[in-house]
Amino acid sequence: MTTAPLLREFCAENFTLVPAAIAAGAARIELCDNLAVGGTTPSAGVMERTVDFAHLHDTVVMAMIRPRGGDFVYTEEELSIMEADIFSACEAGVDGIVLGCLRSCEDGTFALDVPALERLVTVAEHAADAFEMELELTFHMAFDALPQAAQPEAVHTLASLGFSRILTHGGLAGTPINQNLGHLQELVDCAGEDIIILPGAGITWENAEDVANALGVHEVHGTKIVRLA
Repeated sequence: MTTAPLLREFCAENFTLVPAAIAAGAARIELCDNLAVGGTTPSAGVMERTVDFAHLHDTVVMAMIRPRGGDFVYTEEELSIMEADIFSACEAGVDGIVLGCLRSCEDGTFALDVPALERLVTVAEHAADAFEMELELTFHMAFDALPQAAQPEAVHTLASLGFSRILTHGGLAGTPINQNLGHLQELVDCAGEDIIILPGAGITWENAEDVANALGVHEVHGTKIVRLA
């Protein structure tokens, strides 16, 4: 059983549902645009308004940094866009950013793009220093595109790069969350105290406590993680 209060991270598309989600018990907002493609970077105005409202209600805001839908293999131009968006997010006062970069392998699989991640982490550190703030880093569900056999090593790599948590469904998109609990538990055990495994997708206000208790985690994520009126 979990001993700490369960933190519910609400995945919000723009500002519209943020007030209702916070009123319903969301303690952290993952702020995105374009959820139909898995989420992209919200506008500066959306970030600023969300941060202002959320901070008045003691709620944390994590901004998605993703220049487009599709895969997570980025060009030099796209990485430059992500760098600029990180600074915009920090200027807006977010508490953290959510990103992920992969590279294509010869066998058709994906691996972490460590040089790109190192580059963006460095930019995030500089942006945080420039705005005199603390900044958390979450690696998003690009993690689920990695072969499961490679994921334990990726967990340790992301921890060493300075990421605070990994958002993962624990399996292919669309699979029931209960079907993935075994692999999620392996990831939780692998992560230990080094990095947080944040389960998401298929977790709702109805099953959140059960999933958290089954895994021994204290954070869960979803678009239906709190009950909206």
